[in-house]
Amino acid sequence: MTTDLETLVRELSDAATGLRTGDLDAMEAAALVERCAELAGRVGAELDRAAREAEREPPAEGQEELL
Repeated sequence: MTTDLETLVRELSDAATGLRTGDLDAMEAAALVERCAELAGRVGAELDRAAREAEREPPAEGQEELL
């Protein structure tokens, strides 16, 4: 994983942990849910970018291409 992706995943995990504690009032929880959605979108975009980049690279030596 790239450093950016690792950072996003860590932030998402921390936010989810914060939601699980149950120590937040409704407004704080709603804001954290929105933050989780934003982070999840950014993680998805980063994974898509990485997949497109990997498709452009030639297969490693010894790997066969699937038809």
